[in-house]
Amino acid sequence: MAEIVCIIGNKGGTGKTTLSHMLCQGLGLLGQRSVCVLTDTHREPLDPDGRRYLVADARTREALGKVVDKIRTLHGWMGVIDGGGNRSEMDRKLYGLASLVLLPFRDSHEDIRTVVKDLEAFPRAWAIPSHWPTNPWQQEAAEKTIRDQLGIYADRILQPVSALSASKLLLQRNIPAKLPTPLGNACRALAYQVMELLEISCAAPLEEEDDSELSVAPQTTAEAPAAGHEGLEPASPIRH
Repeated sequence: MAEIVCIIGNKGGTGKTTLSHMLCQGLGLLGQRSVCVLTDTHREPLDPDGRRYLVADARTREALGKVVDKIRTLHGWMGVIDGGGNRSEMDRKLYGLASLVLLPFRDSHEDIRTVVKDLEAFPRAWAIPSHWPTNPWQQEAAEKTIRDQLGIYADRILQPVSALSASKLLLQRNIPAKLPTPLGNACRALAYQVMELLEISCAAPLEEEDDSELSVAPQTTAEAPAAGHEGLEPASPIRH
């Protein structure tokens, strides 16, 4: 049965959609098949062509049920559900069906106050620092804030995902043919953390020194779920 990862949280603007696509991209780079599921009614579906993962439009309750049911039948796959913000009822629903729940938060007091409440409400969830500062001085200040305000949840906080302007490329309707090496490395590292939590074996996410392996064009052709089947759209062919 496929694993379901839900990226949720009551506050908007924490990077849930960005992390969803980064995670799926990283899973693809590590050889893991995945589907990125859109539930945010304020966003439009992205073009699946050229991606290392499938995309699915589940912006209605009925569509979400069909997509999740379909994903669960795909042995060895992973569904990554972008929960959207400010939807407490949807968060509770997704929490109930997820194998793993991630709560992204940024380096702000408002984000941290909100993630504390979410950690209390969802005891199986993990917090993940998102769009984290790369400047050493800002990093030190951010880490101090986490120690001071999230210290009691230290064992439920994952390694941060650094702020990368290139991550916006994954949210374009049409993905570029090549992606920058730092983005690929960040996606791999995020996917590796998730696969470790789910106890799915994979090789360590070695960093790349050039862009040669970061083309989103498929390397081999293989069977993927048919177009329009229970709400799933095919992206680039997926290796089995």
